[in-house]
Amino acid sequence: MSRNVVISGGGTGIGLAAARVFAADGDRVVLLGRRAEVLEKAGVPGALHCAADLAEPGDVRRVAEFVRQEIGTVDVLVHSAGGNGGLEPGPPGGDPLDAVLHDWTVNFRLNVLTAVLLTEALKERLAEPGGRVLFLSSIAAFRGSGSGAYAASKAALHPYLHDLARQLGPRGITVNAVAPGFVEDTGFFGGPVETARRERLVAETVTGRAGEPGDVAATLHWLASPGAGHITSQIVQVNGGAERGH
Repeated sequence: MSRNVVISGGGTGIGLAAARVFAADGDRVVLLGRRAEVLEKAGVPGALHCAADLAEPGDVRRVAEFVRQEIGTVDVLVHSAGGNGGLEPGPPGGDPLDAVLHDWTVNFRLNVLTAVLLTEALKERLAEPGGRVLFLSSIAAFRGSGSGAYAASKAALHPYLHDLARQLGPRGITVNAVAPGFVEDTGFFGGPVETARRERLVAETVTGRAGEPGDVAATLHWLASPGAGHITSQIVQVNGGAERGH
């Protein structure tokens, strides 16, 4: 049976890989992202798209109305929007505290507000029973990210998903997250990864290779399947063994 799947950050990277997997399974996909031109060029068969900044309540309300009119019920909600706040332009002036404030604010805006606002806006549209809410966390949530801000923003999703799982469980809706490690072919690093850094990241795995968007997409697809109906309030790591068990 075809399902309605809403994917934020669906125009690139992991979100796009997930969109292709769900579409290949016959599901109807709605792509969300900040750049309309990227969504239009995504090339996901039959996909609808709506450009919006999901950290802005007004844009999220517009998305919720678009979803109501176009598909009604949401069977699967995938939060792939977010990213590395360090790639965003910094504040003027060079004051150290201003830089810290900017770094933390941008990362929480990109990785927390986008997920929380969209979830809250679509919560009553989730299919029951059988609805799925899926977040993208990160290996950084377990081990840090250097500056702290990105890791903290991803870790902040964990208590939210646990609370949400308790809230939505009686309606037959599951809530989980996937925490990738080093994944190539995304825009996370802002360009090619320097060779020595790539080698170090791959060496941390026990599989001896970098992750691919398809690895994460396949895990999201499985968590959205009927076979995963008794799995909820979990963070599933997809990192080749670079970080082990929590």
